[in-house]
Amino acid sequence: MVTEEITLEGHIIDSLILSKVLDDILAYGADFRITEMRVGQTKDDRSFARVEVSADSPSALSEVISRIARHGAIVKTAEDVRLVPAEQDGVFPEGFYSTTNQRTCVRYQGNWHDVLDQEMDCGIVFDKATGQFRCVPVADIKAGDLVVVGYRGVKVTPAARGPKVGVFEFMSSAVSSEKPKNVAIKQIADRMRQVRASDKKILLVGGPAIVHTGSAHHVVQLIEKGYIDVLFAGNALAVHDIEQALYGTSLGVYMDRAIPAETGHEHHLRAINTIRRYGSIRAAIEAGVLTTGIMHAVIRHGVEFVLAGSIRDDGPLPEVITDTLVAQAAMRAHVRSVGFALMIATTLHSVATGNLLPADVPVVCVDINPAVATKLADRGSFQTVGLVTDVEPFLRELLAELDLA
Repeated sequence: MVTEEITLEGHIIDSLILSKVLDDILAYGADFRITEMRVGQTKDDRSFARVEVSADSPSALSEVISRIARHGAIVKTAEDVRLVPAEQDGVFPEGFYSTTNQRTCVRYQGNWHDVLDQEMDCGIVFDKATGQFRCVPVADIKAGDLVVVGYRGVKVTPAARGPKVGVFEFMSSAVSSEKPKNVAIKQIADRMRQVRASDKKILLVGGPAIVHTGSAHHVVQLIEKGYIDVLFAGNALAVHDIEQALYGTSLGVYMDRAIPAETGHEHHLRAINTIRRYGSIRAAIEAGVLTTGIMHAVIRHGVEFVLAGSIRDDGPLPEVITDTLVAQAAMRAHVRSVGFALMIATTLHSVATGNLLPADVPVVCVDINPAVATKLADRGSFQTVGLVTDVEPFLRELLAELDLA
């Protein structure tokens, strides 16, 4: 057996971090012995644990240590990180450290350095010119980049998950349609006010159901009152929003009468064609063709937006980014300043955004399908609060809580 001593410090009891570390040790076929334990006596006190981890081989031990390092476990003997140059563009060196969305520090030349642009599923690259470490996705790696390899010299600080007062804590149980939505929406509104008053931005990740359910005017109000700073969406939300503005329909159904329009199935494509004729959504607005709707409000009020395309898009609209990596890079640039994310009725764009956000950015996911919020949490965005409800009642009540109704 080979043995390594690790330490854990912080709110490791109430956040269940110690339990997760011990579970992972056993799950990877290793064993443990707790050699020292100091438990905080109040909710504000920090706890400490020293644990010997044993495995059958050095490679097995390395694997389990790498796993539990994600929970904040630190190898006893402090060492600097190991930096290995990438051999080719778009490829990490073997054994690269794979990041989480939680705050990470690395030890270099005897000092600890914060890793910038924290994001899950990236590598950590050292910039010799600035002396900084930052998360970089594999597609952006260039030959010669110095990449952190292994787990030694890496320290993760898990976000505190102890019991506190607020929607982002009491709503943290399994997603359910039976949650007290009025209380949750009130606290969401309070959080939006706080972020609006700070130097951070509010991000809306929206799907076309916002338009289909007759909720577009609610989103317009949020934009006009300064409660949305950034919009992430796909071709569909923008297309059906513009379709409603030009034809009064969404998916060919009149929004005011809920009846299908004759040849209404053509409306979305005719809407796309109109915008493409003018060259852009902005040009159509300036020409007086597009006068209402979410995209009209977004452009008129200077809201930053990214429309990321998919394989099934019609058209698409001129502003839609069809290169996935380019769209991802555009989204990544905007999330750095986000302080709150509201995800409504879109699975793919919500999961994509969740992958880019650090764990300290609160996320609310609103969807009629509870699986959407569950997928977000399962993929590492554990800070997500899931609200299972229809879009229109949620937005209507949110406007009331924000005194905008």
